[in-house]
Amino acid sequence: MRSPHTRSGRLQNSSSPQPRQRALRGATDRSSCLLRMTRGGPCADCGNQVHWYQGIEHQPACLHPHELPTTAVPEVHRWHIGGGIAYPAGDGSPWCRIAHRTLCPARETPGPLTEHLVRLRQRLALQTRRLLDDGGFTPPGQHPPAGPRPMPPCQPARPVVDLLGSRHLAAQPIEDIRCVARTHRGTRCLKRVLAPRKPHGTWRLTTLLLGRPPVLPAVEIAVYDLGHLAHAEQQRWHAQRCPTHALIPEAADMAREDWEIFDPLLHLQHIATRLPTGQARHRGRA
Repeated sequence: MRSPHTRSGRLQNSSSPQPRQRALRGATDRSSCLLRMTRGGPCADCGNQVHWYQGIEHQPACLHPHELPTTAVPEVHRWHIGGGIAYPAGDGSPWCRIAHRTLCPARETPGPLTEHLVRLRQRLALQTRRLLDDGGFTPPGQHPPAGPRPMPPCQPARPVVDLLGSRHLAAQPIEDIRCVARTHRGTRCLKRVLAPRKPHGTWRLTTLLLGRPPVLPAVEIAVYDLGHLAHAEQQRWHAQRCPTHALIPEAADMAREDWEIFDPLLHLQHIATRLPTGQARHRGRA
Protein backbone atom coordinates (compact mmCIF):
# COMPACT_ATOMS: atom_id res chain seq x y z
CA MET A 1 0.00 0.00 0.00
CA ARG A 2 1.30 3.43 -0.88
CA SER A 3 1.01 6.29 1.61
CA PRO A 4 -1.29 9.19 0.66
CA HIS A 5 1.50 11.46 1.94
CA THR A 6 4.26 10.26 -0.43
CA ARG A 7 6.94 12.81 -1.25
CA SER A 8 7.93 13.21 -4.84
CA GLY A 9 11.48 14.41 -4.18
CA ARG A 10 13.76 16.73 -2.25
CA LEU A 11 12.89 20.28 -1.32
CA GLN A 12 13.95 22.97 -3.78
CA ASN A 13 15.75 25.33 -1.36
CA SER A 14 17.49 22.91 0.96
CA SER A 15 20.07 20.22 0.45
CA SER A 16 19.01 18.61 3.75
CA PRO A 17 15.21 18.41 3.78
CA GLN A 18 13.47 18.03 7.12
CA PRO A 19 10.48 15.70 7.45
CA ARG A 20 7.17 17.21 8.37
CA GLN A 21 5.29 16.17 11.49
CA ARG A 22 1.94 14.63 10.62
CA ALA A 23 -0.04 13.74 13.69
CA LEU A 24 -3.63 14.21 12.48
CA ARG A 25 -4.91 12.03 9.62
CA GLY A 26 -8.17 11.29 7.91
CA ALA A 27 -9.54 7.77 7.89
CA THR A 28 -10.26 7.50 4.17
CA ASP A 29 -11.72 4.02 4.52
CA ARG A 30 -14.75 5.40 6.39
CA SER A 31 -17.57 7.28 4.77
CA SER A 32 -17.62 9.75 7.66
CA CYS A 33 -13.88 10.49 7.17
CA LEU A 34 -13.25 10.33 10.93
CA LEU A 35 -9.91 11.68 12.07
CA ARG A 36 -7.34 9.45 13.77
CA MET A 37 -5.11 11.25 16.24
CA THR A 38 -1.58 10.05 16.98
CA ARG A 39 -1.04 9.43 20.67
CA GLY A 40 2.32 10.51 22.00
CA GLY A 41 4.04 9.90 25.31
CA PRO A 42 7.21 8.66 26.98
CA CYS A 43 8.58 5.16 26.54
CA ALA A 44 8.19 3.22 29.79
CA ASP A 45 11.67 1.69 29.37
CA CYS A 46 13.83 4.69 28.38
CA GLY A 47 11.68 7.82 28.90
CA ASN A 48 12.07 9.10 25.32
CA GLN A 49 9.01 10.30 23.40
CA VAL A 50 7.21 7.83 21.14
CA HIS A 51 4.11 7.88 18.93
CA TRP A 52 1.42 5.23 19.13
CA TYR A 53 -0.56 4.28 16.03
CA GLN A 54 -3.18 1.72 15.24
CA GLY A 55 -1.42 -1.14 13.48
CA ILE A 56 -2.71 -3.78 11.15
CA GLU A 57 -5.07 -6.26 12.77
CA HIS A 58 -5.77 -3.50 15.33
CA GLN A 59 -2.47 -4.10 17.15
CA PRO A 60 -0.87 -0.90 18.55
CA ALA A 61 2.37 0.16 16.91
CA CYS A 62 4.97 2.17 18.85
CA LEU A 63 7.09 4.25 16.45
CA HIS A 64 9.89 6.78 16.70
CA PRO A 65 8.20 10.21 16.45
CA HIS A 66 10.26 11.45 13.46
CA GLU A 67 10.55 10.32 9.86
CA LEU A 68 13.96 9.11 8.69
CA PRO A 69 15.61 8.90 5.25
CA THR A 70 14.80 5.53 3.72
CA THR A 71 18.47 5.05 2.79
CA ALA A 72 19.40 5.15 6.51
CA VAL A 73 16.95 2.43 7.54
CA PRO A 74 17.37 -1.23 6.54
CA GLU A 75 14.35 -2.52 4.68
CA VAL A 76 13.42 -4.92 7.48
CA HIS A 77 13.01 -1.97 9.90
CA ARG A 78 10.95 0.35 7.70
CA TRP A 79 7.40 1.40 8.57
CA HIS A 80 4.99 3.78 6.90
CA ILE A 81 1.68 5.40 7.80
CA GLY A 82 -1.32 5.12 5.49
CA GLY A 83 -4.74 6.44 6.42
CA GLY A 84 -3.61 6.79 10.03
CA ILE A 85 -2.62 3.11 10.25
CA ALA A 86 0.97 1.92 10.71
CA TYR A 87 2.29 -0.73 8.27
CA PRO A 88 5.56 -2.64 8.80
CA ALA A 89 6.97 -1.97 5.34
CA GLY A 90 8.19 0.84 3.14
CA ASP A 91 5.93 2.64 0.71
CA GLY A 92 8.46 3.59 -1.96
CA SER A 93 8.97 7.14 -0.71
CA PRO A 94 12.36 8.60 0.32
CA TRP A 95 11.15 8.76 3.92
CA CYS A 96 9.99 6.10 6.34
CA ARG A 97 9.25 5.49 9.98
CA ILE A 98 10.95 3.08 12.35
CA ALA A 99 9.76 1.12 15.37
CA HIS A 100 10.92 2.59 18.65
CA ARG A 101 12.09 -0.80 19.92
CA THR A 102 14.81 -0.72 17.24
CA LEU A 103 16.23 2.51 18.73
CA CYS A 104 15.30 2.14 22.40
CA PRO A 105 18.53 2.36 24.45
CA ALA A 106 16.99 0.18 27.13
CA ARG A 107 16.80 -2.75 24.69
CA GLU A 108 19.52 -4.75 23.03
CA THR A 109 20.49 -3.70 19.52
CA PRO A 110 18.40 -5.76 17.05
CA GLY A 111 21.20 -6.88 14.75
CA PRO A 112 23.53 -4.63 12.72
CA LEU A 113 22.32 -1.07 12.19
CA THR A 114 23.41 1.69 9.85
CA GLU A 115 25.71 4.41 11.14
CA HIS A 116 22.78 6.86 11.11
CA LEU A 117 20.71 4.63 13.40
CA VAL A 118 23.67 3.94 15.71
CA ARG A 119 24.12 7.69 16.24
CA LEU A 120 20.38 8.09 16.81
CA ARG A 121 20.44 5.34 19.46
CA GLN A 122 23.33 7.13 21.15
CA ARG A 123 21.42 10.42 21.22
CA LEU A 124 18.41 8.70 22.76
CA ALA A 125 20.68 7.09 25.37
CA LEU A 126 22.08 10.52 26.29
CA GLN A 127 18.55 11.89 26.58
CA THR A 128 17.64 9.00 28.90
CA ARG A 129 20.65 9.85 31.08
CA ARG A 130 19.56 13.50 31.27
CA LEU A 131 16.05 12.46 32.28
CA LEU A 132 17.47 10.19 35.00
CA ASP A 133 19.78 12.92 36.32
CA ASP A 134 16.97 15.50 36.37
CA GLY A 135 14.53 13.13 38.07
CA GLY A 136 12.15 13.24 35.11
CA PHE A 137 12.21 9.50 34.51
CA THR A 138 12.25 6.44 36.77
CA PRO A 139 13.18 3.11 35.15
CA PRO A 140 10.79 0.17 35.59
CA GLY A 141 11.29 -1.70 38.82
CA GLN A 142 12.70 1.33 40.63
CA HIS A 143 9.45 2.93 41.65
CA PRO A 144 8.96 3.28 45.41
CA PRO A 145 6.72 0.62 46.93
CA ALA A 146 3.08 1.46 47.33
CA GLY A 147 1.98 2.52 50.77
CA PRO A 148 1.76 5.61 52.96
CA ARG A 149 4.18 8.36 52.03
CA PRO A 150 6.97 9.07 54.53
CA MET A 151 6.47 12.17 56.64
CA PRO A 152 8.52 15.16 55.52
CA PRO A 153 11.53 16.05 57.68
CA CYS A 154 10.85 18.36 60.61
CA GLN A 155 13.16 21.38 60.66
CA PRO A 156 11.44 24.27 62.47
CA ALA A 157 12.19 27.59 60.77
CA ARG A 158 11.28 29.40 64.00
CA PRO A 159 11.92 27.02 66.89
CA VAL A 160 10.45 27.33 70.36
CA VAL A 161 13.14 27.68 73.05
CA ASP A 162 12.98 27.19 76.83
CA LEU A 163 15.27 29.86 78.30
CA LEU A 164 15.58 31.48 81.75
CA GLY A 165 12.34 29.92 82.93
CA SER A 166 10.33 31.24 79.99
CA ARG A 167 9.40 29.97 76.57
CA HIS A 168 10.59 32.04 73.61
CA LEU A 169 10.14 31.93 69.84
CA ALA A 170 13.32 32.33 67.81
CA ALA A 171 13.42 34.22 64.53
CA GLN A 172 15.73 31.71 62.80
CA PRO A 173 16.72 28.06 63.15
CA ILE A 174 18.91 27.45 66.18
CA GLU A 175 22.12 27.10 64.16
CA ASP A 176 21.43 30.41 62.34
CA ILE A 177 20.85 32.67 65.36
CA ARG A 178 23.48 35.38 64.89
CA CYS A 179 25.32 37.56 67.37
CA VAL A 180 23.89 41.09 67.57
CA ALA A 181 27.10 42.80 68.79
CA ARG A 182 28.84 45.57 66.91
CA THR A 183 32.43 44.86 65.85
CA HIS A 184 35.31 47.33 66.02
CA ARG A 185 34.85 47.82 62.28
CA GLY A 186 31.33 49.08 62.81
CA THR A 187 29.62 46.01 61.34
CA ARG A 188 27.48 43.31 62.88
CA CYS A 189 29.30 40.26 64.19
CA LEU A 190 29.16 37.30 61.81
CA LYS A 191 29.47 34.63 64.50
CA ARG A 192 26.60 32.45 65.71
CA VAL A 193 25.30 32.14 69.25
CA LEU A 194 25.50 28.36 69.00
CA ALA A 195 29.23 27.79 69.51
CA PRO A 196 31.10 24.50 68.92
CA ARG A 197 32.95 24.58 72.26
CA LYS A 198 30.01 25.66 74.37
CA PRO A 199 27.31 23.37 75.84
CA HIS A 200 24.31 22.97 73.60
CA GLY A 201 20.63 22.74 74.37
CA THR A 202 18.54 19.58 74.01
CA TRP A 203 15.55 19.01 71.76
CA ARG A 204 12.68 17.41 73.62
CA LEU A 205 8.95 16.84 73.43
CA THR A 206 7.03 18.43 76.25
CA THR A 207 3.70 19.97 77.15
CA LEU A 208 2.31 22.88 75.19
CA LEU A 209 2.30 25.29 78.15
CA LEU A 210 5.46 25.59 80.22
CA GLY A 211 5.03 24.22 83.74
CA ARG A 212 1.38 23.25 83.26
CA PRO A 213 -0.36 19.94 82.60
CA PRO A 214 -1.28 19.24 78.97
CA VAL A 215 -4.24 21.16 77.57
CA LEU A 216 -5.02 18.09 75.46
CA PRO A 217 -3.48 14.69 76.23
CA ALA A 218 -2.30 14.24 72.65
CA VAL A 219 -0.68 17.69 72.29
CA GLU A 220 3.10 17.74 72.52
CA ILE A 221 5.46 20.46 71.37
CA ALA A 222 9.09 20.20 70.32
CA VAL A 223 11.26 22.74 72.15
CA TYR A 224 14.97 23.48 72.27
CA ASP A 225 15.66 23.34 76.00
CA LEU A 226 18.45 25.58 77.34
CA GLY A 227 17.14 25.47 80.92
CA HIS A 228 19.75 22.96 82.08
CA LEU A 229 22.66 25.26 81.16
CA ALA A 230 24.40 27.54 83.64
CA HIS A 231 22.65 30.83 84.32
CA ALA A 232 25.44 32.84 82.69
CA GLU A 233 25.20 30.71 79.55
CA GLN A 234 21.44 31.22 79.38
CA GLN A 235 22.02 34.96 79.78
CA ARG A 236 24.41 34.84 76.83
CA TRP A 237 21.74 33.17 74.70
CA HIS A 238 19.11 35.67 75.84
CA ALA A 239 21.41 38.59 75.00
CA GLN A 240 22.09 36.87 71.67
CA ARG A 241 25.87 37.17 71.94
CA CYS A 242 28.61 34.94 70.64
CA PRO A 243 31.10 33.67 73.30
CA THR A 244 33.62 36.37 72.34
CA HIS A 245 31.26 39.34 72.68
CA ALA A 246 29.71 37.86 75.81
CA LEU A 247 33.05 38.69 77.47
CA ILE A 248 32.90 42.31 76.23
CA PRO A 249 29.82 43.79 77.92
CA GLU A 250 30.78 47.31 76.82
CA ALA A 251 30.45 46.32 73.14
CA ALA A 252 27.36 47.97 71.68
CA ASP A 253 24.62 46.05 69.94
CA MET A 254 24.25 46.42 66.18
CA ALA A 255 20.74 44.93 66.20
CA ARG A 256 18.06 44.00 68.68
CA GLU A 257 17.52 40.49 69.98
CA ASP A 258 15.10 38.49 67.87
CA TRP A 259 13.29 36.65 70.66
CA GLU A 260 9.53 36.81 71.10
CA ILE A 261 7.64 35.55 74.11
CA PHE A 262 5.95 32.38 72.88
CA ASP A 263 2.16 32.52 72.75
CA PRO A 264 0.46 29.24 71.71
CA LEU A 265 -2.42 31.13 70.10
CA LEU A 266 -0.43 33.78 68.25
CA HIS A 267 2.31 31.39 67.18
CA LEU A 268 0.22 28.34 66.36
CA GLN A 269 1.79 27.98 62.90
CA HIS A 270 5.25 27.61 64.45
CA ILE A 271 4.39 24.75 66.78
CA ALA A 272 6.29 21.59 65.84
CA THR A 273 4.88 18.34 67.19
CA ARG A 274 7.86 16.22 66.08
CA LEU A 275 11.52 16.42 66.90
CA PRO A 276 13.81 17.77 64.18
CA THR A 277 15.31 15.18 61.87
CA GLY A 278 18.20 13.31 63.44
CA GLN A 279 17.31 14.22 67.04
CA ALA A 280 16.71 11.53 69.63
CA ARG A 281 13.40 11.57 71.45
CA HIS A 282 13.51 13.04 74.97
CA ARG A 283 10.45 13.22 77.14
CA GLY A 284 10.29 16.69 78.63
CA ARG A 285 9.54 17.63 82.16
CA ALA A 286 6.28 19.48 82.85
